Amino acid sequence: MINILRYAANVRNQLPLIWLFAANPEDTFGDCTEYNLHSLISATIASYQPSKAPDHRIVALDISALRSAHPDHWMRAAAIRTLTLDAVAAATSGHSGMPMGMADVATVLYSKHLKFDATNPDWPDRDRFILSAGHGSMLLYSLLYLTGSPDMTLEQVKNFRQLGAITAGHPEYGHAKGIETTTGPLGQGIANSVGFALAEEVLRGRFGAKVVDHYTYCIAGDGCLMEGVSQEAIALAGRQELSKLIVFFDDNGITIDGKVEIADRTDQMARFAASGWNVLSCDGHDPEDIDRAITEAKKSKNKPTMIACKTHIALGSSAQDTAKGHGALTSPDFIADTREVYGWSHGAFKIPADIKSWWESVGTRGVADREAWEGRMDKLSGAKQKEFARMMAGEAPKKLSATIKAFKKEMSESAPKLATRAASEKALGVINPIMVETVGGSADLTGSNNTKTPDMGVHTPENREGRYIHYGIREHGMAAAMNGMALHGGVRPYGGTFMCFTDYARGAMRLSALMKQPVVYVMTHDSIGLGEDGPTHQPVEHLAMLRATPNTQVFRPADAVETAEAWQVALETTDQPSVLSLTRQGLPTVRTEHTTKNMTAQGAYVLADADGKREAILMATGSEVAIAMAARDILQSEGIGTRVVSMPCWELFEEQPEAYRRRVLPAGPVRVGIEAAIRFGWDRWLYGERGRREKGGFVGMHDFGASAPANELYEHFGITAEAVAQKVRDLKAGKR
Repeated sequence: MINILRYAANVRNQLPLIWLFAANPEDTFGDCTEYNLHSLISATIASYQPSKAPDHRIVALDISALRSAHPDHWMRAAAIRTLTLDAVAAATSGHSGMPMGMADVATVLYSKHLKFDATNPDWPDRDRFILSAGHGSMLLYSLLYLTGSPDMTLEQVKNFRQLGAITAGHPEYGHAKGIETTTGPLGQGIANSVGFALAEEVLRGRFGAKVVDHYTYCIAGDGCLMEGVSQEAIALAGRQELSKLIVFFDDNGITIDGKVEIADRTDQMARFAASGWNVLSCDGHDPEDIDRAITEAKKSKNKPTMIACKTHIALGSSAQDTAKGHGALTSPDFIADTREVYGWSHGAFKIPADIKSWWESVGTRGVADREAWEGRMDKLSGAKQKEFARMMAGEAPKKLSATIKAFKKEMSESAPKLATRAASEKALGVINPIMVETVGGSADLTGSNNTKTPDMGVHTPENREGRYIHYGIREHGMAAAMNGMALHGGVRPYGGTFMCFTDYARGAMRLSALMKQPVVYVMTHDSIGLGEDGPTHQPVEHLAMLRATPNTQVFRPADAVETAEAWQVALETTDQPSVLSLTRQGLPTVRTEHTTKNMTAQGAYVLADADGKREAILMATGSEVAIAMAARDILQSEGIGTRVVSMPCWELFEEQPEAYRRRVLPAGPVRVGIEAAIRFGWDRWLYGERGRREKGGFVGMHDFGASAPANELYEHFGITAEAVAQKVRDLKAGKR
């Protein structure tokens, strides 16, 4: 009996058996308490509460019955399906099957539940819709066009996937209002949606439900759920009890290679339930059942909801329920046959006036909601309205500049020896109280990343006003959630982990740059300077990887002053992410003379100039700036005039006028770059910008690190003041 129960608990079509046994478990099983049977049964029932027992078998589908059961709904959803077929055919590429399969769910969602106003698509309290399965982009483009989005014209739909069109192969944030995030890399959208829902909770905690009270809806497919980042995201959402998050699982059983079962046998409903979600199911082609499931999901008080929508990919076509249905369905005969099955007699890209009119009425249904929200906003105090508007616009408070200047003065005068991770914590200590929109966090490394300040409070279901999130050991999920928070607006997310674990967060960090979102990544333990944890944790190549990423600011500050300046630049930036690469080991203060000007904002600057004739320029970042200063002392004592250039942000230096760069890096002197990382990228500064190959050299890493105390590692790998001085001597003597 025990084995039967365990089998039943793991097989969905055996659930009625469990319910039968659970009627009175004590009577049925007597004293078998050592197996904790009652708990097993109770947990199973709690995990599964669908109104219909889910059925994952592919069954024959009677299209004519669907058409006759709900004829108006059928034709409205068919508008999405036929626009998809037409656009993919015109492009001769794309993914037809998902929009065809999920059109019914989208039609019910948009017409009966989604709070939005197509005439004003970015008003702050709208519901957010995330198409995590971004390959099905024509679903979203069709919805935007049909509902009357001002950006999405029929001409744009006709130019699907073409150069210059806003209808890219996958939805791209910024191309059109209504595209809430860039999706395509599977799993990113569902992880973004968790960030959207977190931002909604944080802002509702601050401003109240009269100002912030909306849902985040997401469509995800098997591909999204197979990607590992999805588990990081759904576990976080379950822990945070994000009841305003509703995910539709497009449960069609098909991937590009074939049936899902060739690669996966995960019980997705059980997986979500185990992660703390409310789990429902519905017939993804029955509008009444879809409506029932969404209505039930919105009643959830302390759990996010996953609705498993049993659908048929490429519905109604000869490719239905096959791997072929996933991709581009472009054959004219195929399209003609499918249109006939749909009962759609209209030409390519032709939407009957009555259907288009109905969809446009759906697009204006939210006008009343928006106007009511605007009325509630008008009742707030002027200060509250200004604060909300500033936060949603992403503008830093005016106090930030003066606060940073005062902090810099204190650091320059006291000249502490601090790890830049500790300096970052000190800077945040004065930033977070005045910049109330910051939402910090760490991937279970709070004490190492120094990302939490006392004023923030931990964000939990019991404390929605808390601004610090414990993300757990989930670097990728954290980064993707922070993207969602930034995209939602009103919060400025930052999160920490070790620099080497940018590898884990890389997918989301790339999308931060692609979407131009001002997420701040606090990456500590930035070099061999972390010491005994060894080469697995010593990030020798990561600076090069991040600097190679377009539209990303990479800061490696030398001391507490540069760290504060880097934070100011990052928080005043609105159109790109920033990475703060921070040390574990203590560093001396190199900026001992206070300047009100933010020198880090120039990317590179002269920290110490030559006494006498300038014969050498030492360029360094982060912890190696102090080494450059010590090398300068050696060289100057030998009569070799030496300039030290601190280069905390290469990207910002590249943006400076050529005249400024020439002043910092003039032609003539030998140049040595110093960084406890690989050389890749340094040739730009050694040999470009008026440098010469025979007069340039590098002191740094050429392989992975080792496990030992930091000071021993610097000696072992030859990253010392004397080694730098010798490199200058050799270059002056014509040796390389």
